[in-house]
Amino acid sequence: MLNTTDKIIKHKTGLLNLAEELGNVSKACQIMGMSRHPLPL
Repeated sequence: MLNTTDKIIKHKTGLLNLAEELGNVSKACQIMGMSRHPLPL
């Protein structure tokens, strides 16, 4: 069972993986419904 921190980390990791695939952080954020600013890691 995932706790809240694990869920956040998993979501951010997914975002970063998508950004790497697309070669575009802004597009990955848009697809995942997140604002690019700020993007805390």
